[in-house]
Amino acid sequence: MKGILGKKLGMTQVFTAEGNVIPVTVIEAGPCVVLQKKDQENDGYEAIQLGFSDKKEKRAIKPEIGHAKKANSTPKRYVREFRGVNIGEYEVGAEVKADLFAEGEFVDVTGISKGKGFAGVIKRWGQSTGPMSHGSRYHRGPGSMGSIQANRVPKGKRLPGHMGHDTITIQNLEIVRVDAERNVLLVKGSIPGPKNSFVKVKTTVKK
Repeated sequence: MKGILGKKLGMTQVFTAEGNVIPVTVIEAGPCVVLQKKDQENDGYEAIQLGFSDKKEKRAIKPEIGHAKKANSTPKRYVREFRGVNIGEYEVGAEVKADLFAEGEFVDVTGISKGKGFAGVIKRWGQSTGPMSHGSRYHRGPGSMGSIQANRVPKGKRLPGHMGHDTITIQNLEIVRVDAERNVLLVKGSIPGPKNSFVKVKTTVKK
């Protein structure tokens, strides 16, 4: 398994040799710095910790600054761990760039979806509206809850609430192109999150 951190830049399209159009998402993948190596003896599991996107020292707390200095680096805005990697192939302070991946590989991309704010059941869950005539008195309500015993709302019941801003992973996305000079990955299809949001890219678990 291998992985990298990056930033979603937006979407574009790529033409194949046959003239077909492939919609792709542009990801600025790296350069990332290996901030820490975790092993079975000290931490109980094996993983590497990567950091992406520099943070100003005046905006970082002292533990962040000290942690980054152990890797001869500056504090990072986006820090994540990758398990299942061969930690012997990485050294603390080393850089990980987009050329870690190659065209034709499949990856899983994790990001935070766009926040939609407070939403009703029709927009949030796709429920049906009531009759829209004036006498119905029921248009966009969540429906009756009188059958719930002892006024207890079951966990997971579909009600109005905060919509979006969830951690979502899209699996089995193909890497269409790798630009090693600009540290850019072109991934087929869409990924979660708005432009300039941070994402985590790793080898897919399904192939």
